[in-house]
Amino acid sequence: MTSHRSFSILLLPGDGVGPEVLAEALALLEALGPRADVSFAFHKGLIGGASIEAYGTPLRDEEVERALDADAVLLGAVGGPAWDHLGTSDRPESGLLHLRKALDLFANLRPVRVLDALVDASPLKPEVVRGADLLVVRELTGGLYFGKPSERSRDADGRRAVDTLPYHEREIERIVDLAFRLARRRRGKVSSVDKANVLTTSQLWREVAGEVAARYPDVRLEHVLVDSCAMRLVARPTDFDVLVTENLFGDILSDEAAVLAGSLGMLPSASLNGRPPTRPGTSATMFGLYEPVHGSAPDIAGRGMANPIGAILSAAMMLRFSFDLGDLADAVEAAVGATLAAGYRTADIAGSGAAVTTAELGAAIRERALARLAV
Repeated sequence: MTSHRSFSILLLPGDGVGPEVLAEALALLEALGPRADVSFAFHKGLIGGASIEAYGTPLRDEEVERALDADAVLLGAVGGPAWDHLGTSDRPESGLLHLRKALDLFANLRPVRVLDALVDASPLKPEVVRGADLLVVRELTGGLYFGKPSERSRDADGRRAVDTLPYHEREIERIVDLAFRLARRRRGKVSSVDKANVLTTSQLWREVAGEVAARYPDVRLEHVLVDSCAMRLVARPTDFDVLVTENLFGDILSDEAAVLAGSLGMLPSASLNGRPPTRPGTSATMFGLYEPVHGSAPDIAGRGMANPIGAILSAAMMLRFSFDLGDLADAVEAAVGATLAAGYRTADIAGSGAAVTTAELGAAIRERALARLAV
């Protein structure tokens, strides 16, 4: 008989609709725990604009320490026009970048699956998106976002700016290796995305990807130029299983892939460092930060219009990857599909039909998840 397990989760609601969607994920976890003899200890912190308003900085060292003491972090969203006047290092988004770097969260996983109930929600033709089920694996701590120098200056010709794109073979090897391991659990294909016809870093990327592939003879590797990949994503998305790529390309392509599912509000993500948490006595298997892909959407904040599915599915990824609770994760994912099949829609995916509120959609998913566990 499985013994009772307890997990510590740091909640970082953030800005805009972040607190609203995270509230639905939290309510779901609280409801599911007793059904699996699991308890969750929640600790709340601030990040992004909320932290700027409270403490004058987008992320305090204290929050990093609290994250290190937790088994996982569940985040809402950061940013908004209220802080657009600030310099790059002072804006809300820099808090998230700093947290990822401090926790060595080198791998960002963004699954995109087109559910049958939402085939018509995509602006693409149903016959194009039907059956699409892919996973973008994005390197998260290297590349342009962290390379130095990154600065602006002025010379005789006027204003000048420079960003630096560095990658070390170790960084490439560990993210590509993870992609191959994940592909083994899916359909056995990895598409490594680069710009090797132009960039020296991409040439190294392609070389290392080929070396990693030699260790996985049961997984097929294809090299894809990023511009070709962007076209194929909207023309033939079912070509892809696992896509692995560097930081900037992964950021852009994963947002582009959202069009397949019909809304950014549908998509979850996990940022992993590949290691167990450091908290003594924990039974968690891998530390991770989990967040919906969508932004803070301040224009609809507080209006009950936000789609909580991205946050709820992020919680499901946390259950699967950090807590080894695959049965609970399966129940949540199935409940999302069943709820959508029953006709529940928030405004972003309702089209011309009636929309429910954030809380109503969250409650409908909880009800179905609990019913599945009771069977």
